[in-house]
Amino acid sequence: MGTTGGAAESGRRVGRPRADRRPDSGLAPREELLVAAAELFTSLGYAATSTRAVAERAGMRQASMYHYVSGKEELLAELLESTVTPSLAYARELLADDRLPAEDRLWELCRADVEVLCGGTHNLGGLYLLPEVRAERFAGFHAVRAELKDAYRQLLAATAAGGALAKGELDLRTDLLFGLIEGVILVHRSDPERPVSVFAEATADAALRIAGIQVRHPAGAPVRHLAGIRVRHTTGS
Repeated sequence: MGTTGGAAESGRRVGRPRADRRPDSGLAPREELLVAAAELFTSLGYAATSTRAVAERAGMRQASMYHYVSGKEELLAELLESTVTPSLAYARELLADDRLPAEDRLWELCRADVEVLCGGTHNLGGLYLLPEVRAERFAGFHAVRAELKDAYRQLLAATAAGGALAKGELDLRTDLLFGLIEGVILVHRSDPERPVSVFAEATADAALRIAGIQVRHPAGAPVRHLAGIRVRHTTGS
């Protein structure tokens, strides 16, 4: 479908008029749908949330919604990937920069990943537990998640403790470490008021102990922002 006039200039697709059920947030329609879906999926549940409810929460009619997304599954898939892609981007940076010991980089990845999972307005990590996520439609999310897990394995293997492990033991320690990081979504859900930064550092400490590594916090590194989360800068001052 083509665009004309102001719609072409703004990049929005032409659709039916919006329902205007709430003040304009300034977000693009697709972003408004993602925000609405995040709120409803985590509060009402995925199965209990209708496409009509998502559209109305985003301030548009249900028919207009399909100009921007194909339905609930597309929204869920994008929300799931949003919980992994910032951590994966940071993991790639940590793997490429060997100026800090692997132990420190692994601790930092654990800490940052927990902040991604628990630092948002809604507990999107809880969506991992949905049975629907096992469907083929979510293969993209599973591929990104698998790459992130492999980054954990590579960093663990680069440590003195990990380098001494046989492959089977290394894989087991990686599974345990990665399982702990993703498991924080359940702990966070039970006490959402707990300060995320403190929670993230404590979880990173525990993860390294599971991996058989003596905990030693990276010290004196300045904090920077990456994809909206607090991340300690590890590439030098």
